[in-house]
Amino acid sequence: MTDELDPRAAGARRLKNKVCVVTGAGQGIGRAIARRLGQEGGKIVVADRVDEGATQTTEELREHDVEAIKSLVDLSTFSGAEEMMAKALEAFGRIDVLVNNVGGTIWIKPFHLYTEEEIKLELDRSLMPTLWGCRAVLPIMMEQEAGSIINIGSQSVRGLYRAPYASSKGGILALGKVLAMEYGRYGIRVNTVSPGGTDIPDRITSRLSLGDGVMAEDLAQEQADEFRGEMVADIRTQQSLHRRGVPDEHAAAVAFLASDDAGFVTGDVINCSGGQS
Repeated sequence: MTDELDPRAAGARRLKNKVCVVTGAGQGIGRAIARRLGQEGGKIVVADRVDEGATQTTEELREHDVEAIKSLVDLSTFSGAEEMMAKALEAFGRIDVLVNNVGGTIWIKPFHLYTEEEIKLELDRSLMPTLWGCRAVLPIMMEQEAGSIINIGSQSVRGLYRAPYASSKGGILALGKVLAMEYGRYGIRVNTVSPGGTDIPDRITSRLSLGDGVMAEDLAQEQADEFRGEMVADIRTQQSLHRRGVPDEHAAAVAFLASDDAGFVTGDVINCSGGQS
């Protein structure tokens, strides 16, 4: 975030006084989303399990006169999601926008090399936080008769060496469609943004971190590099724009879906992937 607000956001202020909960906001795409929604006038709940990243994001927002609080929660559990919503309600009295951003592949390798435990851990990281977040916020938004949920999907549903992660993101795509159909009658919109390959310059937490200082074991470095290289090359050959994305590009799409500019958009997917198909 620069010293001055992005003039595109400052001119619109499309989310003025909207309470926006952003999960995984301690780094990367989540942090960029929190910044953009704050620039557009939102009050931000910075949710993350890592205090360092959550604190950095919250302090940065406050330095730019964005009203923000942090919520340190484990979103792989329903109780964690409920705790996050309770804190948002205690601070602001309502929840207008929920961005389910938590997730990210842990391992990159052919499916037959995954253990049972690894598959479960991938689902716990990249599917369950979105399921629990939606489940926890829906009763609140139903009572309000309004709300916008934006889930972060992925173009990984067509790609190499991340089958459990891809399965998680495929589930998120289905979830967005189903919830949009079920809860439109309550004035709730549910949409998905699916990024392609993205550079994360402010990464604090390694993809191999399992929390509480525990790191996942990976393949031998040479083999891990080989699989990762093949995965990246496969993504690049699918793209029309031959470059990596940046978090701010995904944040812009999320801000649109969160705002009333997308008031008649629900059950939809925006692919921020450089034309990856």
